[in-house]
Amino acid sequence: MPFASRRRPPADVPPGQRWTDRVPRRRPADGDGRFPPYGAPGPAAPPQDPWAAPPAGSRPWPPPAPGTPPPPERAGARRRPDEAPQDDARRLRRRRVRRRVGRGMAVAFVLHLLVLVSLRWVDPPTTAFMLANEQGAIQQSVPVEHVSRNFLAAVIAHEDQSLPYRDGAFTWDELSGRAEARLRGEEDPSGSTIPQQVAKNLFLNQSMSIWRKAVEAGLSAELALVLDDRRMLELYVNHAQLGPQVYGICAASWYYFDTPPSTLTVDQAVQIVGLLPSPGHVQRAPGGGLDFDVADGLGWLSRSHVLNAQNRVPRHIEQKGFGPVEDVGITGLAADQPPSDDDCSEMPEEVAELIAEQGTA
Repeated sequence: MPFASRRRPPADVPPGQRWTDRVPRRRPADGDGRFPPYGAPGPAAPPQDPWAAPPAGSRPWPPPAPGTPPPPERAGARRRPDEAPQDDARRLRRRRVRRRVGRGMAVAFVLHLLVLVSLRWVDPPTTAFMLANEQGAIQQSVPVEHVSRNFLAAVIAHEDQSLPYRDGAFTWDELSGRAEARLRGEEDPSGSTIPQQVAKNLFLNQSMSIWRKAVEAGLSAELALVLDDRRMLELYVNHAQLGPQVYGICAASWYYFDTPPSTLTVDQAVQIVGLLPSPGHVQRAPGGGLDFDVADGLGWLSRSHVLNAQNRVPRHIEQKGFGPVEDVGITGLAADQPPSDDDCSEMPEEVAELIAEQGTA
């Protein structure tokens, strides 16, 4: 549709006046009925209903007195643009702290998991118990295949007979029974299992508090998930304390009996196993063996545990033989294993130095 052309401005438009082609409307004359005369009063307002609701935007109550605090802000209400956010910086700091704590916990969990999984193949160079020993620690790891089956059978019989046949680090019945006995002040009816002792030796201290016991239970459950019974037993016999400064069967067999761990007899194995509950009150006897005449006067305590082991363990080995050791996953005899660089067939230098220092060669 074609548009109408606009009119051209005439040439006689006065300067300073804007020209337009619109036609002005005629203002109606006064008194024509459509508009009231100029200055005449408008129509009267209708009477107000006293019971009607106040109009929108009005304030039916008086203004607050000077100095009155403002009412609390409703939850979720929007702030006015001119209202300064006083707590935004505090909220931002709290959010940053929570974020950093969460990241730190995630990193700690990943590191913890990596340490546990690495125990499948890596022998820890030290443990929490060894670091806490002020006298120092002598330890050398040896593959469990090169350890006498007499010693392995004695360890299972003395410390944890259910190790080859139990799923997990412990049973809940045993754990609840130990907790109830402790709360009543009674003696521990069963003692810690080998997974629990591995967790304690590697990561914890000698505290007997209920909180340490709870952490020990959690760590042992995690270890039982990532380690099989054979590796659990290997870590135990290599890092258990067997003397004031002696840790692990490699150092203990040479320190007490001048023999590698692969050739321990039943009697020698039972004596060393008997030291597990109280290994800090014994020393090497002159020429070899166990001497309970120690300076702290508590040799009787270690001797009582050794006598208890001598009364119980040989009978158990005679009945079960090496069956529990095979059920753990260790077959054959230590004497049948081919020699290796880490079979502990020679006395460790630190053990030889300790014997020379004590003068009990």
